[in-house]
Amino acid sequence: MSEPSLAATACSESSLTAGEPLAGTAAVATSWLLVEVRGAWGRDAVADSGLTGPVQSVLAGFPGKALLVRRPDRRGGVSLVHARAGEGGGTAVGLELGSLEELPAVTLEEGAPIAGPIFLVCAHGRRDPCCARLGGPFYEALASELPPGRLWQSSHLGGHRFAPNVLVLPDGIQLGRIPVERAREVVDLLTRGRIPLDLYRGRTIYAAPVQAAEILIRSATGCDGVADLRLVSHVAGRVTFSTPAGELATRVVERPGPVVPVSCGAEPEPTTTWVASLESAA
Repeated sequence: MSEPSLAATACSESSLTAGEPLAGTAAVATSWLLVEVRGAWGRDAVADSGLTGPVQSVLAGFPGKALLVRRPDRRGGVSLVHARAGEGGGTAVGLELGSLEELPAVTLEEGAPIAGPIFLVCAHGRRDPCCARLGGPFYEALASELPPGRLWQSSHLGGHRFAPNVLVLPDGIQLGRIPVERAREVVDLLTRGRIPLDLYRGRTIYAAPVQAAEILIRSATGCDGVADLRLVSHVAGRVTFSTPAGELATRVVERPGPVVPVSCGAEPEPTTTWVASLESAA
């Protein structure tokens, strides 16, 4: 019997088997809008989920990334969260609406501050089966570790092949390939402002090459505190961060990655990786 083709294999398994690195694969955004929609989500969460025109316009016009979120235990009302990520952390505010149709009239800045990190687990099965197959169990594992309002299932976060995918706001930390048995460890670290570096895809406040540089410096120095590093400069492939021990510079280059299906059922295609190396001290 012949071996199954990569296209017939789950995209997350193909990526892992091919050794595709996580570094530099996080989404890029500093502002996030989370809108609770409990019904079924279509493949395109905004366009295919039965939302009215005015609601779609708000989501499509949001100057950042808008996500649909839900919790199986919720039955009434509509929660909104607006998060802004920054190097030193970020801010998040929440509002409660009577119905989704109130969204176009909402002033996001009027929300109440949310204390503590918010965990989003991609469970968008109609976008990619791996997100449902791996995201669902990881969400359940996190549910016993986090209070209500700090954990949501989310629509597409980007990079199904790195499932289960988690985004932590307002810090803008994205993780991938998280084993279910590490749920408590991940919550404990991030609640204390630390990052599980072996699961780290990058911070959404940085472009992909800067994400790769940051992860290399953190791995080389052991600086896993969210606020340990600050971007100093990014010029022509040279990325410099300040660390508690001083500045460190890297060179980042774009290289061909493995040929893998980027979604389940898709044909394998070339990917890109960002390779960072530390510059020698002068």
